[in-house]
Amino acid sequence: MKDLTIGIDIGGTNTKYGIVDREGNVLHQGNIPTTNYEEFQAFFDGMADALRKGIQELPTNTRIVGIGVGAANGNYYTGNIERATNLKWKGVLPLARMFKEEFGVPCILTNDANAAAVGEMIYGNAKNMKDFVVITLGTGLGSGFVCGGVLLNGHHGIAGEVGHTSVNPNGRYCNCGKRGCLETYVSATGIKRTVYKLLADHLEPSELRGISFEDLNTKMISEAAHRGDVVAIEAFEYTGRILGMKLAETVVHTDPEAIFLFGGLSMAGDLIFRPTIKHMEANLMPLFRGKIKVLPSAMSNQAAPILGASSLVWDYLDKLQAKAQFA
Repeated sequence: MKDLTIGIDIGGTNTKYGIVDREGNVLHQGNIPTTNYEEFQAFFDGMADALRKGIQELPTNTRIVGIGVGAANGNYYTGNIERATNLKWKGVLPLARMFKEEFGVPCILTNDANAAAVGEMIYGNAKNMKDFVVITLGTGLGSGFVCGGVLLNGHHGIAGEVGHTSVNPNGRYCNCGKRGCLETYVSATGIKRTVYKLLADHLEPSELRGISFEDLNTKMISEAAHRGDVVAIEAFEYTGRILGMKLAETVVHTDPEAIFLFGGLSMAGDLIFRPTIKHMEANLMPLFRGKIKVLPSAMSNQAAPILGASSLVWDYLDKLQAKAQFA
């Protein structure tokens, strides 16, 4: 009997899901629009129906051994999504319990960045690392910390929210209720806000002028920068400077071997990596200079969120097995 896991990544716009084997092969995948469901129960029912259809297509010699879910404000300890700012359903949502009752297998829930960190450890470039950080640069900024080979969850299950550390306490408004959070500057949304600020400050021609905020995306900004657009180039330099400075602060907390950048904004390559590394090194405590690698994630593909979420189950089962051996 071949063991398989289900990986689910709940995003503010779309929810991706897949069925994965231990080697990281995605045997079945799909997505449903998160925003189509006004009620959380309706979303759960839609997700459960989609999973059942996928399971029915599997070979008879396979079985599902667990479900892993990555979601904003996912609490590892409680299995609840707690007051997520990017989802329309408010309050505390007991998702892990609902999946366990529906499918009869354990459900491991954490925030999406933690899922990416475990995925990097099991399937990615951190396979042989014990101490590293994953920074997810999507609509917002998430972060996952692995220390001594163990994912850092913290006392309340919500450790590692670097995206909500302060850049400027009187700065940009954030969905979390604060002002000046890192993710309001360093994220797909953050760099768009930076472009609009720079367009107001600059007199130079820019191909980004005339593009609405809703239509603008990081790919457009990257392509404009490669063509020499002054505003686009400065937007990446500004974003990288802020990220580099905050990573220098992050390093002193856990002394990581490497920091991995994951997500849409990281796909800009040297445009974001070069200024980030330069400003991180310039702001590091001298003891750390030249020692911390900043690397692209090996998980940067369409299936990455699914793999990251499914890896939570393998990690959970491995720990159970190790615990049983030493019992």
